[in-house]
Amino acid sequence: MKTVLRRTLAAGLLGLAAPAAAQSAAAAHPADLPADAEFMTGMIGHHAQAVLIAGWAPSHGASQPILLLTERIVSGQQDEIDLMKRWLSDFGQPVPEGKAHYMSGMDMGDMGHASMPGMLSQAQLEQLDAARGPEFDRLFLTFMIQHHQGAIVMVNQLFGQGAGEEERSFRFASDVYADQTTEIDRMQKMLAALPASGGAQ
Repeated sequence: MKTVLRRTLAAGLLGLAAPAAAQSAAAAHPADLPADAEFMTGMIGHHAQAVLIAGWAPSHGASQPILLLTERIVSGQQDEIDLMKRWLSDFGQPVPEGKAHYMSGMDMGDMGHASMPGMLSQAQLEQLDAARGPEFDRLFLTFMIQHHQGAIVMVNQLFGQGAGEEERSFRFASDVYADQTTEIDRMQKMLAALPASGGAQ
């Protein structure tokens, strides 16, 4: 029932007819799924950046609500990275490491992910890393909303080109769309509830 509801939601919100996603992974071939593989590979890097910045919360003086939020993000997105790696492995595709490098001689632009929708720039990463306490809370919410919106764009792009019909790929992309839309709404409310101060640029 959950999958059916999410498929209906994704199809309705994207303005698309429900794809013919009944074929199983066993019936598909890697050559038939280049867009799906590209989506999975890109989303691993996208999720890795979210895990990276969410992991800063404990050392950057984040408030308790932000700590709880970041714990969910780290756990949920790391699980999804593992899922995407399994998908790529199952279809014989190259599996990226799925770790974000930062301030170690390699910035996010060097990883080829900086151009993906919603990804934080090196300047934004450095701004967030320099923030502490309430300012970290504000910047984190602002930047993570941007990041989640980018993931939704990536799902739209996948479905918009008629891809994402392999069942596990479709289910995962639909879940990303639904889950991150819900989390954006939650974060927007959290951001609005913060005390007024000099906010993010």
